[in-house]
This record gives sequence, C-alpha cells and structure tokens, in this order.
Amino acid sequence: MDTKAFFTMVRTYSDISEEAERAWASLLQPRQYRKDESFIVAGQTPTRLAFVLEGLFFQHHVGPEGDMVIKYFFREGRVAGSVSATLLGKPSQFTITAIEDSHVLEYEFAAFRSLTTTFPDIAEVYMRYMERHWIIEKEPVEIAFRRDSAMKRYRDFINSEPDLHRRLKQHHIAAWLGITPESLSRLRKAIALGVG
Repeated sequence: MDTKAFFTMVRTYSDISEEAERAWASLLQPRQYRKDESFIVAGQTPTRLAFVLEGLFFQHHVGPEGDMVIKYFFREGRVAGSVSATLLGKPSQFTITAIEDSHVLEYEFAAFRSLTTTFPDIAEVYMRYMERHWIIEKEPVEIAFRRDSAMKRYRDFINSEPDLHRRLKQHHIAAWLGITPESLSRLRKAIALGVG
C-alpha cells in the first residue's frame, strides 16, 4: 500500500517521527469508491475518515422540498468526513458521495484519536489541520454567503478554485452557491457578455 502521498500531506502541517508514521500507517486501509457511491449516508453514525488520494467527494443534504444543499467538496489531499457527527458519536446530517471514481485511505477516527495521546507530533498535525480547514478557510466562506451576491460568490469561486470549477457539473456548483441551475446559467451568460 502506497502511503507516500498521505504522509507528504501530513508533513505540510507538521513533521512527525518515523515511529508516529508507522503507527498511523497501520490504521490506513485503501478503498475505491465508484462515481455516485456514498462514503457516509445521512442518518448513519460515522466512525471513519478518508484521505482522498485520487478523485472528488461532496458533502450534501437534501432539504424537505427536495433541494440539494452542498456544504463542502473534498478533493485530492483532503480528509473527507462528517467531523461533528464523528466527534459527537451522533448520526450525520450529511451524506458524502463520490463525484468521480475515487481512491482513498480510510481510518477509524477513534483509533486515530488514541494515537494523538501517545504521539504529540500526531496531535500537532491534527490541531493544525483542523485550524486551517475548519476555522481559517471556513470563516471567510461563511461570511461571504451572508454578505456577497451570488455573482460575487461565483466569480470568487472561479478565481480561487479553477480546477474544481472545471471538474464540477453545473448542478453541483449551483447547489454549493445556494442557487438554482437556471440562476447559475444566467450568471454564466452575464459573465460571458461582460455584465455583472
């Protein structure tokens, strides 16, 4: 099993010892997900996280009127999971589904958490990952959703995530922006015409 990409990613947050790497590597299990296959289903109590080696997932739920809301995208180099549900041991409100055929390394969260008490360097990686992706990156997006127009959010998304923009279907982008696919089509036409 090739864990090189995983530990290359880990060391972008903080260095870890060879002993810590071996302990963490012992938890990793490779798994393939086909396009449209779910990693977590809403209503289940999740226990695992998945590092995305190849592919793309999205975290979503369907509202009472059948409208899909997308909370997050997990691409290569990211850890997919329903974090709050996993931490609390409660059913997830979200489903996480593969948008593309995907290859991941999965691990049990409880076993990983026990490593953070044995290896301070693993605890440091965990803390820095959570800080970067669940606080520093999340806060500006949440503010933008309350303050900015759909056009500004869409332009910012295109500029900040060009690769992700190319890989997603129109209905995924619309659901993430919180608008209808028809509204997204109008935004795209306005941009093509140099309006807005």
